Amino acid sequence: MDELKTLETLGFTLPSPAYIFGAFVFGIIGFAAYRYGKKASLQTTKWIGVALMLYPYAISGTWLLYIVGTGLCIGLYISSRL
Repeated sequence: MDELKTLETLGFTLPSPAYIFGAFVFGIIGFAAYRYGKKASLQTTKWIGVALMLYPYAISGTWLLYIVGTGLCIGLYISSRL
């Protein structure tokens, strides 16, 4: 328990359950988009899928995770309709 308090004083905190859930959901959507884009030779779909899988590692705020993920999913939807 002392290690956790030491890490908190250094600025490291554990993510909230909402963040973990969002990262998991957007990661699964990204993996599915990547596989579909690779199979169908759709470069835009494949790279949006990669972005959906990797962006949670660069974002620390839960609200920002959901905004960026929703934006990427909308981009995925639009790119599939073109």
